[in-house]
Amino acid sequence: MKFNKWTVGLAAVGVVSLVSAARADEKVNALQTALSNTTLSGYVDTAATWRPGTDSGTGFFGQSVANTPGYSFPQNDGFSLNAVDLVLDKPEDESPWAAGYHAELMLGPNAIPGTGIRQAYVTLRTPVGNGIDWKIGVWDKIIGYESSSDPLNPNYTRSYGYTIEPTTHTGILATYRIGDMVTAQAGIADSSNVKFGTVGVNPASFESQKAYLGDVQFTAPDSAGWMKGATLTVGAVDFAGNHTTLTPGSTSFYAGATLPTPVKALKIGAAFDYLDLHNGGFGGNPSDDSVWTIALYSSYQATDKLLFNLRAEYLDNGSTSPISNTLVLNPAYAGNQVEEITATAQYHLWANVISRLEFRWDHVEHGTAFGFSSTNVSATNINGTSRSNDFLLALNLIYLF
Repeated sequence: MKFNKWTVGLAAVGVVSLVSAARADEKVNALQTALSNTTLSGYVDTAATWRPGTDSGTGFFGQSVANTPGYSFPQNDGFSLNAVDLVLDKPEDESPWAAGYHAELMLGPNAIPGTGIRQAYVTLRTPVGNGIDWKIGVWDKIIGYESSSDPLNPNYTRSYGYTIEPTTHTGILATYRIGDMVTAQAGIADSSNVKFGTVGVNPASFESQKAYLGDVQFTAPDSAGWMKGATLTVGAVDFAGNHTTLTPGSTSFYAGATLPTPVKALKIGAAFDYLDLHNGGFGGNPSDDSVWTIALYSSYQATDKLLFNLRAEYLDNGSTSPISNTLVLNPAYAGNQVEEITATAQYHLWANVISRLEFRWDHVEHGTAFGFSSTNVSATNINGTSRSNDFLLALNLIYLF
Protein backbone atom coordinates (compact mmCIF):
# COMPACT_ATOMS: atom_id res chain seq x y z
CA MET A 1 0.00 0.00 0.00
CA LYS A 2 1.31 3.47 -0.91
CA PHE A 3 1.18 6.39 1.54
CA ASN A 4 1.55 10.07 0.76
CA LYS A 5 4.62 11.92 2.04
CA TRP A 6 2.68 13.65 4.83
CA THR A 7 1.55 10.33 6.29
CA VAL A 8 5.11 8.93 6.11
CA GLY A 9 6.47 12.08 7.79
CA LEU A 10 3.93 11.91 10.62
CA ALA A 11 4.70 8.24 11.11
CA ALA A 12 8.42 9.04 11.32
CA VAL A 13 7.91 11.36 14.30
CA GLY A 14 5.46 8.96 15.97
CA VAL A 15 2.29 10.97 15.46
CA VAL A 16 0.59 8.14 13.58
CA SER A 17 1.41 4.55 12.80
CA LEU A 18 1.43 3.15 9.29
CA VAL A 19 -0.90 0.35 10.47
CA SER A 20 -3.56 2.80 11.69
CA ALA A 21 -3.11 4.86 8.53
CA ALA A 22 -3.69 1.77 6.41
CA ARG A 23 -6.87 0.93 8.32
CA ALA A 24 -8.15 4.48 8.01
CA ASP A 25 -7.44 4.42 4.28
CA GLU A 26 -9.40 1.17 3.92
CA LYS A 27 -12.40 2.75 5.71
CA VAL A 28 -12.27 5.84 3.47
CA ASN A 29 -12.12 3.67 0.35
CA ALA A 30 -15.13 1.65 1.56
CA LEU A 31 -17.06 4.86 2.18
CA GLN A 32 -16.13 6.21 -1.24
CA THR A 33 -17.34 2.98 -2.84
CA ALA A 34 -20.67 3.13 -0.99
CA LEU A 35 -21.20 6.78 -2.00
CA SER A 36 -19.88 6.52 -5.55
CA ASN A 37 -23.37 6.47 -7.07
CA THR A 38 -24.99 8.83 -4.57
CA THR A 39 -26.03 12.27 -5.80
CA LEU A 40 -26.63 15.46 -3.83
CA SER A 41 -29.20 17.91 -5.15
CA GLY A 42 -31.88 20.32 -4.01
CA TYR A 43 -33.09 23.89 -4.25
CA VAL A 44 -33.67 27.15 -2.36
CA ASP A 45 -37.06 28.74 -3.06
CA THR A 46 -37.69 32.43 -2.31
CA ALA A 47 -40.37 34.94 -3.30
CA ALA A 48 -41.64 38.50 -3.01
CA THR A 49 -45.44 38.90 -3.10
CA TRP A 50 -47.93 41.76 -3.28
CA ARG A 51 -51.68 41.38 -2.71
CA PRO A 52 -53.42 44.68 -3.61
CA GLY A 53 -56.27 45.78 -1.36
CA THR A 54 -55.04 44.12 1.84
CA ASP A 55 -53.88 47.25 3.71
CA SER A 56 -56.87 46.96 6.04
CA GLY A 57 -57.20 47.12 9.78
CA THR A 58 -59.27 44.64 11.77
CA GLY A 59 -62.82 43.64 11.03
CA PHE A 60 -65.75 42.44 13.06
CA PHE A 61 -64.69 41.38 16.59
CA GLY A 62 -61.02 41.75 15.66
CA GLN A 63 -60.74 39.17 12.92
CA SER A 64 -58.42 39.82 9.99
CA VAL A 65 -60.04 41.55 7.05
CA ALA A 66 -57.34 40.41 4.63
CA ASN A 67 -58.07 36.70 4.48
CA THR A 68 -55.69 34.72 2.29
CA PRO A 69 -57.17 32.35 -0.30
CA GLY A 70 -57.70 28.74 0.70
CA TYR A 71 -55.11 27.02 -1.50
CA SER A 72 -51.93 25.42 -0.10
CA PHE A 73 -49.15 27.77 1.07
CA PRO A 74 -50.76 31.18 0.34
CA GLN A 75 -48.58 34.23 0.91
CA ASN A 76 -49.37 37.68 2.31
CA ASP A 77 -47.57 40.86 1.27
CA GLY A 78 -43.83 40.74 1.83
CA PHE A 79 -40.80 38.57 1.29
CA SER A 80 -40.56 34.88 2.04
CA LEU A 81 -38.20 31.95 2.15
CA ASN A 82 -40.58 29.25 0.99
CA ALA A 83 -38.46 26.13 1.22
CA VAL A 84 -34.96 24.70 1.37
CA ASP A 85 -34.88 21.20 -0.10
CA LEU A 86 -31.90 18.84 0.23
CA VAL A 87 -31.80 15.43 -1.46
CA LEU A 88 -29.45 12.45 -1.19
CA ASP A 89 -30.31 9.91 -3.85
CA LYS A 90 -28.87 6.58 -4.91
CA PRO A 91 -31.03 5.25 -7.77
CA GLU A 92 -31.35 1.61 -8.66
CA ASP A 93 -29.08 0.26 -11.36
CA GLU A 94 -30.21 -2.09 -14.14
CA SER A 95 -29.54 -5.34 -12.26
CA PRO A 96 -32.50 -7.68 -11.50
CA TRP A 97 -32.09 -7.32 -7.72
CA ALA A 98 -31.17 -3.62 -7.66
CA ALA A 99 -31.47 -1.49 -4.53
CA GLY A 100 -31.18 2.20 -3.69
CA TYR A 101 -32.51 4.93 -1.45
CA HIS A 102 -33.91 8.46 -1.46
CA ALA A 103 -33.59 10.84 1.50
CA GLU A 104 -35.08 14.32 1.22
CA LEU A 105 -35.11 17.02 3.88
CA MET A 106 -37.31 20.10 3.52
CA LEU A 107 -37.40 23.20 5.73
CA GLY A 108 -39.41 26.40 5.51
CA PRO A 109 -43.09 27.49 5.44
CA ASN A 110 -43.82 25.28 2.43
CA ALA A 111 -42.25 22.23 4.05
CA ILE A 112 -44.26 19.26 5.24
CA PRO A 113 -44.99 19.94 8.95
CA GLY A 114 -43.34 17.64 11.45
CA THR A 115 -39.77 16.40 11.45
CA GLY A 116 -38.49 18.16 8.32
CA ILE A 117 -38.28 14.84 6.47
CA ARG A 118 -40.25 15.11 3.26
CA GLN A 119 -39.30 11.76 1.81
CA ALA A 120 -37.13 8.89 3.03
CA TYR A 121 -37.49 5.47 1.45
CA VAL A 122 -35.61 2.40 0.32
CA THR A 123 -36.02 1.27 -3.30
CA LEU A 124 -35.88 -2.39 -4.25
CA ARG A 125 -36.40 -4.32 -7.47
CA THR A 126 -37.66 -7.88 -7.76
CA PRO A 127 -37.22 -9.68 -11.13
CA VAL A 128 -40.86 -10.63 -11.64
CA GLY A 129 -42.05 -10.17 -15.22
CA ASN A 130 -40.68 -6.84 -16.40
CA GLY A 131 -39.49 -6.14 -12.86
CA ILE A 132 -41.37 -4.69 -9.89
CA ASP A 133 -39.87 -1.59 -8.26
CA TRP A 134 -40.72 -1.00 -4.60
CA LYS A 135 -40.64 2.09 -2.38
CA ILE A 136 -40.71 1.43 1.38
CA GLY A 137 -40.81 4.39 3.77
CA VAL A 138 -42.18 7.93 3.38
CA TRP A 139 -42.92 9.05 -0.18
CA ASP A 140 -44.78 11.72 -2.14
CA LYS A 141 -48.30 11.40 -3.46
CA ILE A 142 -48.98 9.40 -6.63
CA ILE A 143 -52.03 11.35 -7.86
CA GLY A 144 -52.21 14.94 -9.02
CA TYR A 145 -51.05 17.22 -11.81
CA GLU A 146 -48.75 19.27 -9.58
CA SER A 147 -45.73 18.15 -7.59
CA SER A 148 -44.63 18.83 -4.01
CA SER A 149 -41.29 19.92 -5.53
CA ASP A 150 -41.65 23.63 -6.30
CA PRO A 151 -39.37 23.70 -9.39
CA LEU A 152 -41.38 20.97 -11.13
CA ASN A 153 -44.63 22.96 -11.19
CA PRO A 154 -45.63 25.23 -14.08
CA ASN A 155 -46.78 27.98 -11.67
CA TYR A 156 -45.48 29.45 -8.43
CA THR A 157 -48.75 29.20 -6.46
CA ARG A 158 -50.58 25.91 -5.90
CA SER A 159 -53.88 24.87 -7.40
CA TYR A 160 -56.98 23.96 -5.41
CA GLY A 161 -56.63 20.49 -6.88
CA TYR A 162 -53.27 20.08 -5.15
CA THR A 163 -54.82 21.43 -1.95
CA ILE A 164 -57.47 18.71 -1.69
CA GLU A 165 -55.14 15.83 -2.62
CA PRO A 166 -53.34 13.66 -0.06
CA THR A 167 -49.69 14.58 -0.56
CA THR A 168 -47.56 12.28 1.63
CA HIS A 169 -47.74 8.60 2.49
CA THR A 170 -45.90 6.25 4.84
CA GLY A 171 -46.04 2.69 3.57
CA ILE A 172 -45.07 0.52 0.62
CA LEU A 173 -45.60 1.25 -3.08
CA ALA A 174 -45.10 -1.08 -6.04
CA THR A 175 -44.52 0.16 -9.60
CA TYR A 176 -44.82 -2.18 -12.60
CA ARG A 177 -44.26 -1.32 -16.24
CA ILE A 178 -46.73 -3.41 -18.20
CA GLY A 179 -45.31 -2.31 -21.55
CA ASP A 180 -43.95 0.72 -23.35
CA MET A 181 -47.33 2.43 -23.05
CA VAL A 182 -48.71 1.42 -19.64
CA THR A 183 -47.32 1.76 -16.09
CA ALA A 184 -49.26 0.86 -12.94
CA GLN A 185 -48.71 1.64 -9.25
CA ALA A 186 -50.36 0.18 -6.15
CA GLY A 187 -49.66 0.67 -2.48
CA ILE A 188 -50.79 0.55 1.12
CA ALA A 189 -50.02 3.23 3.72
CA ASP A 190 -50.85 4.36 7.23
CA SER A 191 -54.06 6.37 7.41
CA SER A 192 -52.58 8.62 10.09
CA ASN A 193 -50.15 9.98 7.49
CA VAL A 194 -52.74 10.77 4.81
CA LYS A 195 -53.78 14.40 5.02
CA PHE A 196 -54.69 17.13 2.58
CA GLY A 197 -51.72 19.24 1.57
CA THR A 198 -49.72 18.05 4.58
CA VAL A 199 -48.67 14.99 6.56
CA GLY A 200 -50.18 13.77 9.79
CA VAL A 201 -48.12 13.85 12.98
CA ASN A 202 -50.09 11.15 14.77
CA PRO A 203 -47.96 7.98 14.59
CA ALA A 204 -50.82 5.65 15.54
CA SER A 205 -52.12 3.40 12.78
CA PHE A 206 -54.52 0.64 13.68
CA GLU A 207 -55.23 -2.53 11.76
CA SER A 208 -58.45 -1.12 10.32
CA GLN A 209 -56.93 2.29 9.52
CA LYS A 210 -54.96 1.89 6.34
CA ALA A 211 -54.90 3.81 3.07
CA TYR A 212 -55.11 1.96 -0.24
CA LEU A 213 -53.96 3.70 -3.39
CA GLY A 214 -53.16 3.07 -7.02
CA ASP A 215 -52.94 4.60 -10.46
CA VAL A 216 -52.40 3.72 -14.11
CA GLN A 217 -50.51 5.90 -16.58
CA PHE A 218 -50.81 5.62 -20.35
CA THR A 219 -48.11 7.14 -22.60
CA ALA A 220 -48.46 7.67 -26.34
CA PRO A 221 -45.72 5.86 -28.31
CA ASP A 222 -43.28 7.35 -30.85
CA SER A 223 -45.56 6.18 -33.65
CA ALA A 224 -48.26 8.64 -32.47
CA GLY A 225 -46.70 11.49 -34.45
CA TRP A 226 -47.12 14.91 -32.83
CA MET A 227 -49.00 13.18 -29.99
CA LYS A 228 -45.80 11.31 -29.02
CA GLY A 229 -45.23 11.51 -25.27
CA ALA A 230 -48.81 12.45 -24.36
CA THR A 231 -49.84 11.00 -21.00
CA LEU A 232 -53.13 10.09 -19.31
CA THR A 233 -53.19 9.18 -15.62
CA VAL A 234 -56.11 7.92 -13.55
CA GLY A 235 -55.84 7.03 -9.87
CA ALA A 236 -57.49 6.88 -6.46
CA VAL A 237 -56.61 6.99 -2.76
CA ASP A 238 -58.96 5.64 -0.11
CA PHE A 239 -58.33 5.77 3.62
CA ALA A 240 -60.32 5.03 6.75
CA GLY A 241 -61.10 7.71 9.30
CA ASN A 242 -61.06 7.68 13.07
CA HIS A 243 -64.37 8.43 14.77
CA THR A 244 -62.64 8.62 18.15
CA THR A 245 -60.60 11.66 17.04
CA LEU A 246 -63.39 13.01 14.80
CA THR A 247 -61.24 12.48 11.72
CA PRO A 248 -63.37 11.38 8.76
CA GLY A 249 -61.98 9.14 6.08
CA SER A 250 -62.08 10.03 2.41
CA THR A 251 -61.73 8.77 -1.13
CA SER A 252 -59.79 10.86 -3.67
CA PHE A 253 -60.22 10.33 -7.39
CA TYR A 254 -57.92 11.87 -10.00
CA ALA A 255 -57.67 12.01 -13.78
CA GLY A 256 -55.11 14.11 -15.59
CA ALA A 257 -53.54 14.44 -19.02
CA THR A 258 -50.69 16.28 -20.71
CA LEU A 259 -50.76 16.73 -24.47
CA PRO A 260 -48.34 18.09 -27.04
CA THR A 261 -49.93 19.95 -29.93
CA PRO A 262 -49.15 20.38 -33.64
CA VAL A 263 -47.56 23.69 -32.58
CA LYS A 264 -44.24 22.43 -31.23
CA ALA A 265 -43.87 25.22 -28.67
CA LEU A 266 -47.34 24.69 -27.19
CA LYS A 267 -48.39 22.00 -24.69
CA ILE A 268 -51.69 21.70 -22.86
CA GLY A 269 -52.93 19.78 -19.85
CA ALA A 270 -56.05 19.06 -17.81
CA ALA A 271 -56.75 17.74 -14.33
CA PHE A 272 -59.87 16.62 -12.47
CA ASP A 273 -59.90 15.99 -8.70
CA TYR A 274 -62.85 14.68 -6.72
CA LEU A 275 -62.74 14.32 -2.95
CA ASP A 276 -65.49 12.33 -1.23
CA LEU A 277 -65.41 12.99 2.52
CA HIS A 278 -66.80 10.16 4.62
CA ASN A 279 -68.08 12.61 7.23
CA GLY A 280 -71.71 11.60 7.42
CA GLY A 281 -72.67 11.58 11.10
CA PHE A 282 -69.81 13.82 12.21
CA GLY A 283 -70.95 16.93 14.09
CA GLY A 284 -74.57 16.37 13.09
CA ASN A 285 -73.73 16.24 9.40
CA PRO A 286 -76.45 14.00 7.87
CA SER A 287 -74.48 12.75 4.85
CA ASP A 288 -71.09 12.69 3.22
CA ASP A 289 -69.72 15.88 1.66
CA SER A 290 -67.70 16.29 -1.52
CA VAL A 291 -65.33 18.76 -3.14
CA TRP A 292 -64.20 18.73 -6.76
CA THR A 293 -62.02 20.83 -9.03
CA ILE A 294 -61.22 20.95 -12.72
CA ALA A 295 -58.18 22.76 -14.10
CA LEU A 296 -56.77 23.50 -17.55
CA TYR A 297 -53.07 24.17 -18.17
CA SER A 298 -51.11 25.52 -21.11
CA SER A 299 -47.41 26.05 -21.66
CA TYR A 300 -45.82 28.03 -24.50
CA GLN A 301 -42.06 28.10 -25.09
CA ALA A 302 -41.71 31.53 -26.71
CA THR A 303 -37.89 31.49 -26.91
CA ASP A 304 -35.05 29.35 -25.57
CA LYS A 305 -35.19 31.37 -22.35
CA LEU A 306 -38.82 32.56 -22.12
CA LEU A 307 -41.71 30.28 -21.11
CA PHE A 308 -45.36 31.25 -20.52
CA ASN A 309 -47.60 29.06 -18.31
CA LEU A 310 -51.33 29.55 -17.79
CA ARG A 311 -53.76 27.81 -15.41
CA ALA A 312 -57.53 28.23 -15.17
CA GLU A 313 -59.40 26.37 -12.42
CA TYR A 314 -62.92 25.92 -11.05
CA LEU A 315 -63.70 24.53 -7.58
CA ASP A 316 -67.08 23.40 -6.30
CA ASN A 317 -67.13 22.87 -2.55
CA GLY A 318 -70.24 20.99 -1.53
CA SER A 319 -68.90 20.57 2.01
CA THR A 320 -70.88 22.46 4.63
CA SER A 321 -69.65 20.60 7.72
CA PRO A 322 -67.31 22.72 9.91
CA ILE A 323 -65.17 19.63 10.54
CA SER A 324 -64.61 18.85 6.89
CA ASN A 325 -63.89 22.43 5.92
CA THR A 326 -61.36 22.83 8.71
CA LEU A 327 -59.57 19.73 7.43
CA VAL A 328 -59.66 20.54 3.74
CA LEU A 329 -60.26 24.17 2.79
CA ASN A 330 -60.78 27.65 4.14
CA PRO A 331 -64.13 27.50 6.02
CA ALA A 332 -65.21 30.57 4.02
CA TYR A 333 -65.43 28.26 0.98
CA ALA A 334 -68.18 26.11 2.56
CA GLY A 335 -70.91 25.53 0.00
CA ASN A 336 -69.16 27.98 -2.33
CA GLN A 337 -67.76 27.98 -5.86
CA VAL A 338 -64.33 29.41 -6.58
CA GLU A 339 -62.50 30.28 -9.79
CA GLU A 340 -58.86 31.16 -10.24
CA ILE A 341 -56.69 32.19 -13.19
CA THR A 342 -52.90 32.19 -12.90
CA ALA A 343 -50.49 33.53 -15.51
CA THR A 344 -46.77 32.92 -15.13
CA ALA A 345 -43.81 34.17 -17.16
CA GLN A 346 -40.62 32.19 -16.58
CA TYR A 347 -37.28 33.50 -17.85
CA HIS A 348 -33.84 31.88 -17.77
CA LEU A 349 -31.58 34.81 -16.88
CA TRP A 350 -29.09 33.28 -14.43
CA ALA A 351 -27.58 29.80 -14.61
CA ASN A 352 -29.33 27.25 -12.34
CA VAL A 353 -32.04 29.78 -11.41
CA ILE A 354 -35.77 29.59 -12.17
CA SER A 355 -37.12 33.15 -12.36
CA ARG A 356 -40.90 33.58 -12.38
CA LEU A 357 -43.23 36.56 -12.47
CA GLU A 358 -46.79 35.52 -11.66
CA PHE A 359 -50.23 37.13 -11.54
CA ARG A 360 -53.14 35.31 -9.90
CA TRP A 361 -56.82 36.16 -9.55
CA ASP A 362 -59.15 34.25 -7.18
CA HIS A 363 -62.91 34.83 -7.18
CA VAL A 364 -65.66 33.39 -4.96
CA GLU A 365 -69.25 33.28 -6.19
CA HIS A 366 -70.75 34.52 -2.92
CA GLY A 367 -69.77 35.51 0.60
CA THR A 368 -66.82 37.49 1.96
CA ALA A 369 -64.08 34.90 1.67
CA PHE A 370 -61.34 37.54 1.37
CA GLY A 371 -62.54 39.94 4.07
CA PHE A 372 -63.16 43.67 3.53
CA SER A 373 -61.33 46.34 1.55
CA SER A 374 -62.08 49.35 3.78
CA THR A 375 -59.90 50.38 6.71
CA ASN A 376 -62.81 51.68 8.78
CA VAL A 377 -64.57 48.34 9.29
CA SER A 378 -65.12 47.54 12.96
CA ALA A 379 -67.66 45.91 15.25
CA THR A 380 -69.72 49.11 15.17
CA ASN A 381 -68.97 50.32 11.65
CA ILE A 382 -70.09 48.15 8.75
CA ASN A 383 -69.26 50.48 5.88
CA GLY A 384 -66.55 48.28 4.51
CA THR A 385 -66.81 46.62 1.10
CA SER A 386 -66.72 42.83 1.05
CA ARG A 387 -63.97 41.23 -0.99
CA SER A 388 -65.01 38.38 -3.25
CA ASN A 389 -61.86 38.83 -5.37
CA ASP A 390 -58.23 38.41 -4.42
CA PHE A 391 -55.25 39.43 -6.55
CA LEU A 392 -51.61 38.38 -6.23
CA LEU A 393 -48.46 39.54 -7.97
CA ALA A 394 -45.37 37.50 -7.14
CA LEU A 395 -41.71 37.27 -8.07
CA ASN A 396 -40.35 33.75 -7.49
CA LEU A 397 -36.66 32.80 -7.59
CA ILE A 398 -35.50 29.19 -7.17
CA TYR A 399 -31.84 28.18 -7.20
CA LEU A 400 -31.25 24.56 -8.20
CA PHE A 401 -28.13 22.65 -7.22
